[in-house]
Amino acid sequence: MLRLLRHTAALLSALSVTFAQTSTDCNPLNKTCPSDTGSTDSSLHYDFVQSSETLAQWSTLSGSPTVGAEGVELTINEEGQAPTIATPFYIFFGEISVVMKASAGTGIISSIVLESDDLDEVDWEILGSYTTELQTDYFGKGDSSTSDRWTWEPVDDPQSTFHNYTLTWTPAALTWSIDGTVQRTLTYSDAADGTRYPQTPSRIKVGIWAGGDPNNSAGTISWAGGETNYSQAPFTMVVQTVDIVNYYPAESYTYSDESGDFESIVIEGGSVTSLSASAADSGSGSTATAGGGAGGVEL
Repeated sequence: MLRLLRHTAALLSALSVTFAQTSTDCNPLNKTCPSDTGSTDSSLHYDFVQSSETLAQWSTLSGSPTVGAEGVELTINEEGQAPTIATPFYIFFGEISVVMKASAGTGIISSIVLESDDLDEVDWEILGSYTTELQTDYFGKGDSSTSDRWTWEPVDDPQSTFHNYTLTWTPAALTWSIDGTVQRTLTYSDAADGTRYPQTPSRIKVGIWAGGDPNNSAGTISWAGGETNYSQAPFTMVVQTVDIVNYYPAESYTYSDESGDFESIVIEGGSVTSLSASAADSGSGSTATAGGGAGGVEL
């Protein structure tokens, strides 16, 4: 009963949560924006343990990440800090696997985020107060008006154990997996018939922030598990490796209109497979060379 009450309270308060990592410099739903830089590599492996130089291949959005014996460390030492790193490029559907250990601490959130310019978003949120479960979440076009976007999923002591958190993202479905076991699947039609399905080129962000910061709203603090006591700092999450499979590698991605639909994305400098929301996986359809203006992806 206590578990049900806590989850019900979190459900209600989560509607007011604003995540520290989410932002956009130019929203292509409202105006013409620059193309997103892509990567022509279909597979990328980042090992922060074997090489301290790996961190230099990522962009530091906030804070001062350091590399320790177990991997890259993202640490909150005091109020107002939210260390975050991100890929300097976008991917357009793919598989992202992050081996990491979350931070302990009341109100401390360790996050893995996929986010696009028009605020499509997919999240892992590991709350420092909870040792047996974590939260999965998604947003379509930044819409947080519904509570069925997120779920609690079981996990074994993520604050002291490294786990492999994997997102598999296709035009047809999203799956969240822990150590190779699927925990949640979201189909295209599940997300308001696709209108709120994350489907636009996204960067990968990894970061830590204090949902329990006393300056946050009461709803955010409640969702995060309580107010953060900074006298217990430092709070550190550690990332060992990140593996990325980019299903549609390209030099750039451009929004051809303000719809935010995956069909509207023009892929330059890449060879792709036809995109279909009804496809069973990313490998279905015929191969088409992308580029040259709107309609670069054959449907």
